[in-house]
Amino acid sequence: MPFVSRVAALLTAFLFLLTSVAAAAKAPKPSKKDQLVTISTSLGEIKLVLFDVTPLHKANFLKLAESRFYTGTTFHRVIPNFMVQGGDANSKDTDPSNDGMGQPNEQTIPAEIRPELKHKFGAVAAARQGDFVNPQRASSASQFYLVQNHQGVPHLDGQYTVFGQVVSGLDVIDKIATQPKDDRDRPLTDLKMTVKVEKLKKKKISELYGYAY
Repeated sequence: MPFVSRVAALLTAFLFLLTSVAAAAKAPKPSKKDQLVTISTSLGEIKLVLFDVTPLHKANFLKLAESRFYTGTTFHRVIPNFMVQGGDANSKDTDPSNDGMGQPNEQTIPAEIRPELKHKFGAVAAARQGDFVNPQRASSASQFYLVQNHQGVPHLDGQYTVFGQVVSGLDVIDKIATQPKDDRDRPLTDLKMTVKVEKLKKKKISELYGYAY
């Protein structure tokens, strides 16, 4: 190889190395902490974590929770052996007929559907409008559901964004799912929730709830 070509090749390799080192230096280190979300109801507490691989949904849920948006909302739709759904702002008012309908011109969240995130027991997923009006499968701005079927609901995999997992309180989901309800699957007694967020070390969350990061 001619001398000039060798020098050029060495310079290229050196620049590539510098670029790689700089990129590695800028990359944020994985946090040793995570947010633990607690949903409190009259039937008990549900604790869950949200996935970093669905950052839009995680950030949105935490923002709503920390702003106390969810306080006073209810689990307005329950279907045994399937799921329980809540988080609609309409469920705060005194008109049960509009629960689940969402707000006019409500913003949506782009889908973050990932093949490795499944609808297993205790999965946290985002509700959305059907494909016929929402082919991009964008998620509701606030409504979410918790999978109650102990075998999961795999037919929903790839259809809705799963963005978290319940780590404690699976029995509470069961209790919610079996509440007496009307013909719209709305519980006859309001199941109001309050939601709080606390930051804990991931190691602590694993020790307390057996969740593996």
